[in-house]
Amino acid sequence: MNQQPASATNSGSRLTLLVLALGVFGVGVTEFVPVGLLPQIAAEFQVSIPAAGWVVSSYAAGVLVGAPLMTLLGVRVPRKKMLVLLMVIFTVGNLLTAFAPSFGLLLGGRVLTSFTHGAFFGIGPVVAAELAGPERRSKAVAVMFSGIALANLAGVPLGTWLGHELGWRATFIAVSVLGAIMIAALATLIPHLPTPAGVRLRHEVTALGNPQVLLALLMTLLGFGGVFAALTYLTPIMTEVTGFGESAMTPILIVLGVGMFIGNWFGGKMADKALMPTVVGSLAALVVALFAFTFTSHQPVLAVINVFLLGALGMATVPPLQTLVLQRASAAPTLASAINIGAFNMGNALAAWLAGSTISAGLGLESAGWVGALMTLTALVLAFVSVALMRREARNASTASAVDANTGAAPQLADASRA
Repeated sequence: MNQQPASATNSGSRLTLLVLALGVFGVGVTEFVPVGLLPQIAAEFQVSIPAAGWVVSSYAAGVLVGAPLMTLLGVRVPRKKMLVLLMVIFTVGNLLTAFAPSFGLLLGGRVLTSFTHGAFFGIGPVVAAELAGPERRSKAVAVMFSGIALANLAGVPLGTWLGHELGWRATFIAVSVLGAIMIAALATLIPHLPTPAGVRLRHEVTALGNPQVLLALLMTLLGFGGVFAALTYLTPIMTEVTGFGESAMTPILIVLGVGMFIGNWFGGKMADKALMPTVVGSLAALVVALFAFTFTSHQPVLAVINVFLLGALGMATVPPLQTLVLQRASAAPTLASAINIGAFNMGNALAAWLAGSTISAGLGLESAGWVGALMTLTALVLAFVSVALMRREARNASTASAVDANTGAAPQLADASRA
């Protein structure tokens, strides 16, 4: 008998999830750490701070383009092989960023690195859900995405500190080293998972046309995006509206990170028990927290509590929304999962722009709270639309089954009467 004991299988599955979470951690640090290093980058390449901001925005643009592109290119590649290849590209991109002799090559390194983001975040949850099984898929996705919370809680502050101490290039060298470790870990610890038979590009693209898949993607874009309306302008809100000094931002960001970590765990746990109720409940609670932030931002203690709630409730939506997309696009989940990651990034960009517009219009920094609340409220409405469609589909299926049953019964009754 070659069958492994269940305990060994579960142990291997947990180790695989931790490896995937570490990969997400590295990708999360790479995405956000340049924010704290922009002054150094601008000074070295003699560009303005807004121009240096392209180090961040070029990455976001690369995620939007790279997520579907890399996923489609790798749709017929075994998932383990694709994850290793993505981490190789990730490491090369960070090395190019670390040793870039010009600002143009620096941006090139950032774009190259970003191309791995959406595909890794898209394929990883599929692998995690497959290894965990249907009863624990949301929890498995939550374990993987805990890497994001840890990146914000520890990775980004540590990377920023390292950049300030040893120069910004040292931070990207450190991330490159992490990438090399991940290549070895993925190659060694991820089991062989061949691409399911019958996977075709047409099937992957067609799955996106499912109304339920589109609704799930829009819920992601607007629901989690609403959080970033507030978080994008968190520093000026805390310093100019609440009255904290800039030195207080580090502990405030730690509070945010703790909230994200707890919310990610809780969202994954609850989604496995009741997926749509978790989606609806987390979005509804997030709407309240975002509206409240408009008022609590004027009181220091309440503002910090609200920041924790924004992190917790925002991340609580991630595992159920990602699982919802996997469920709705079950016939071809890989592209839909990657597109969902693009939806997260697009929502972040849209939220930042909308909140920036209200602030520029003179409505105040605190207007970012109700802008985010309105975005998430729209996602909540779409969740109710999705539930209504599901119920209608269930009724139609029940009616069709009843008609088929009655149709099949008629000839049998006629035969019985003749007998």
